[in-house]
Amino acid sequence: MQTPICSRLGIEFPIFAFSHCRDVVAAVTNAGGYGVLGALAYEPERLEIELDWIDDHVGGKPYGVDFAMPAKYEGQGGGDKATPEYLASLIPDAHRAFAESIMDEFDIPPLPDDNDRVPKAAGLNVDAEGPGQVEVTLSHDNVNMVINALGPPPKYVVDQCKERDVLVGGLVGSRQHAERQIAIGTDVIIAQGTEAGGHCGDISTMVLVPQVVDAVGPDVPVLAAGGIADGRQMAAAMALGAQGVWTGSMWLLATEADMQPEVTENLLEASTTDFVRSRAMTGKPARQFRSAWVAAWEREDAPDTLPMPIQGLLWSEYSNRWGRVHNKELGGYPAGQIVGSLDKVRPARDMTLEMVQGWIDVAETFSTQLDAAR
Repeated sequence: MQTPICSRLGIEFPIFAFSHCRDVVAAVTNAGGYGVLGALAYEPERLEIELDWIDDHVGGKPYGVDFAMPAKYEGQGGGDKATPEYLASLIPDAHRAFAESIMDEFDIPPLPDDNDRVPKAAGLNVDAEGPGQVEVTLSHDNVNMVINALGPPPKYVVDQCKERDVLVGGLVGSRQHAERQIAIGTDVIIAQGTEAGGHCGDISTMVLVPQVVDAVGPDVPVLAAGGIADGRQMAAAMALGAQGVWTGSMWLLATEADMQPEVTENLLEASTTDFVRSRAMTGKPARQFRSAWVAAWEREDAPDTLPMPIQGLLWSEYSNRWGRVHNKELGGYPAGQIVGSLDKVRPARDMTLEMVQGWIDVAETFSTQLDAAR
């Protein structure tokens, strides 16, 4: 049950699995799907290590890499003003004081003096002149699609991908966004509904996908994203005109996922309404588990969140502190509403194959219903 995008990418199933964990990427790829490494915060050297590992574990099978390259962000243009150290210096004292008050509320100790963890944030290491990550990515032959999660990718990304016959993908939250992506040369459109985890818009998946399919025409593959974790939802996406499904939140509960145990507990215990859109983590609206950190930034005494990536640097600094002591109340993560329907941790291969079987079951049911109606 392949679709045209499967043939173009050389995969068996049109299931695209976004994950920050290389083990999940490899597991889904080896199960016949298409793993996509979320590399939004990797410096080039670390990215090389991650991609080398995936290459060694997928036996020549293709996979993709996803970046967060916003059109506007602090530090744009590169140079000394784009370093994490300089950007962190832009965090106002009032914001640090507010963050410290949250730490005090939950008795979170400071980091030890010998802490050497590198801060990460969406929008870091992004530069219109090419920071190195794209070059590293395109040096790996198994990578045959590069995706941008935040608007149309920069022209240099499109140009370099076209030169190497690598597809360019882009996530969109509206029909207008899709039209802009096509205009700059994006090959694959991921229509991401507001149900999705991470950076998302306001339109639901059920409404958005057919709008985008109609906007881009029959020659451009559309993937449906947001609220998809089983074969029924996959079948619904395909019925709306999508050639495949882009999934992310479900893989947080894969056995292979590198998650803090307290965060996994929060996700397993959460209901659908526990996943809200907030700027508290990255500075841009992103759907995530409503942890005590997110709730604190909703209070009347909270300062306005900072722009990307400065808010992300603030979050990264303090999340290192509560993560080190495994505080459950503060343990959050970008995740979509579908997680409220999931209640166990399973191997990524099983999750992939169960989704395929569920998709087949729905298709067979539809076929039986049509035969009966004739």
